[in-house]
Amino acid sequence: MTTRPRPSSPPAVRATPAEHPHPVPAALIGTVVLTTAIAPLATDMYVPAFPDVARDLATTATGVQLTLTTFFVGMATGQLIGGPFSDQRGRRRPLLAATVLMLAASIACALAPTIALMAAARFVQGFAGGWAMVVARAVVVDLASGTQLVRVLNLVQGVGGIAPIVAPLLGGAILQVSGWRAPFWVIAALVVLMIVVVFAVVPESLPPERRHAGGLATFARDARAVLGERDYVGYVLVAAAAMVGLFAYVATSSFVLRSMNGLSPLAYSVDFAANAAGMTLAALLAARLAGRVPTRAVVLVGQLLALAAGVLMLVGALFFGTPLVVAVVSFFTFMVAIGLLWGNAGALAAEAVPEHPGTGSAVLGMLQWGTAGLAAPIAGLGGEGTAVPVAVMMTAGAAVSIFGLLVIARSQRRLAGGQRVLPHRR
Repeated sequence: MTTRPRPSSPPAVRATPAEHPHPVPAALIGTVVLTTAIAPLATDMYVPAFPDVARDLATTATGVQLTLTTFFVGMATGQLIGGPFSDQRGRRRPLLAATVLMLAASIACALAPTIALMAAARFVQGFAGGWAMVVARAVVVDLASGTQLVRVLNLVQGVGGIAPIVAPLLGGAILQVSGWRAPFWVIAALVVLMIVVVFAVVPESLPPERRHAGGLATFARDARAVLGERDYVGYVLVAAAAMVGLFAYVATSSFVLRSMNGLSPLAYSVDFAANAAGMTLAALLAARLAGRVPTRAVVLVGQLLALAAGVLMLVGALFFGTPLVVAVVSFFTFMVAIGLLWGNAGALAAEAVPEHPGTGSAVLGMLQWGTAGLAAPIAGLGGEGTAVPVAVMMTAGAAVSIFGLLVIARSQRRLAGGQRVLPHRR
């Protein structure tokens, strides 16, 4: 039996601009936006209920935070596997399969009788969400190019700042009238909507003649190449280390603000949303500064803010019992810092490996979400009555991030504004 030869290199997957004479339909863009928003909604909607989950399922703070770990590890794994698989098999069917799997996992989360079963369901939910996210983005890349591609991806990326603002507010409002399981039923309803619109709107954007059989083997080869670039490794460390503090905050802030300082679920949700808004505004400011201020300088400012927030939190936790004002100011400052450095670190990492943009993005995403998964349960080791672990992780993460920028990523391949700087030979 013979098979039709297929091109083996990833560039064959991309079409030329001439193949994209028509704009990407608004309905398709909306579908990709919804698919991208599901993951932060599935996390942030139930974060305000962490203390309630711990009581209802008779577990500890660390046990509840383990459900974040399994979700983030699932997201990293889903993105790692889903992209190469869809390059081989096409986009539409893998995307539909991922949405159906996410629906089943969301229902399992809502019905979970134990923390162990909930953690397992969260892994599947994250896996399906990461798979759907990477395939939906690939559909846009298949159908758009040039300015249109940049515009569409920026629109989709903007949801990353809006969803974390809306999700905790919605979750807090739901908790005012129902229990912690209700947000998962809301997620399940949104996934049903997503299945319908994917089935109705998303075409098969990758015909058989443009698929390739590289799969995970090609990814592994290219991953070794990008990890051999010192600048890339440094910028990945900048971003991944920042994730330590960020997801320590996500995992513990409800305990610090609700259990230790008495905030209601709704008040906590408002504060969480305000912090997410601060991160979003800082990211928009960083975008405005692009080309005017060196990108590394903006990253360093963010890192120093993150370090200051961590030190303030640590002093407050060790000597003053973490008063509310210290927690609120520290968390807000830290989230502003993340807005300044996170996207810029990713851009610098991409510039460090221009020959492998897709692989560089995948490796960065996998390491970021994997780090998030490890950070969440470690932050809860002290239990519900102390903020010392999260303060230590915020401080240490910022310090390691600074090390990555100033010591590992030393050569700075490109300055803001487009000037090339040749890296020193290693």
